[in-house]
Amino acid sequence: MDAFRLLELLILVAVLVGFVGLLLRRNLFLKVLAMDVMGSAVVALFVLVAARSGLQSPILTARPAAGTGTAFVAVADPIPQAVILTAIVIGLSIQALLLVVITRLSRVDPSLDLGSFERGGLQRGSLEAGGRR
Repeated sequence: MDAFRLLELLILVAVLVGFVGLLLRRNLFLKVLAMDVMGSAVVALFVLVAARSGLQSPILTARPAAGTGTAFVAVADPIPQAVILTAIVIGLSIQALLLVVITRLSRVDPSLDLGSFERGGLQRGSLEAGGRR
């Protein structure tokens, strides 16, 4: 088994662990943590896909001398690298927004159990009042 197949398998395991955590955990903070694990695994998959063509960055450091043959060097694909950066920024902003919402919800119910929010036992204006009943 080559190194890329092993890394693909480990990334798949990380995605599945995050997905199982998202389905089985009742705590909202743990659900956000599971989503972060899944997002990190997807970013790792993009890094792996970008590295298949080569590991060197596609940046030219020096011009080849005139009259010499230019050797082909396998470089990493820059398009998945741009997608990786975008995914990291979007994932970080979504995680920050979810943590702010969870912090507000913890004022209402400190246990952050999903069941208490599904039952609808919260008063209508409890979030606006800062969680004081």
